[in-house]
Amino acid sequence: MRAALESLAYQVHDLAVAMEADAGMPLKVLKVDGGASANDFLMQFQSDLLRTPLHRPQNTETTALGAAYLAGLGTGFWKDTARLCDLRSSDTVYAPGMEDARHARLLEGWARAVRRTMAP
Repeated sequence: MRAALESLAYQVHDLAVAMEADAGMPLKVLKVDGGASANDFLMQFQSDLLRTPLHRPQNTETTALGAAYLAGLGTGFWKDTARLCDLRSSDTVYAPGMEDARHARLLEGWARAVRRTMAP
């Protein structure tokens, strides 16, 4: 189970690094939701790998909420997305706390594992 959770965090890390490179700007905070965000171990490990805070909302199952927000925008109930941002409240904030040496060692191990899975 731990390996599966850690692999999610490593994959999100790789995606975030690619997005930062494309955007030309660093990730300042990651707002999370969905079923996996309920796992405290995963959220802390993710924050440690990304070296950025993670904010988890009180309501982690936001798919239906998102559909309602879109409907509200479409009907003019909300004038813009700025108001929707105000509606999201963080329940838990995870702050990075992993030591530099361990961080480097774990990411290098992940990179080696990924390289071994690639065809020559």
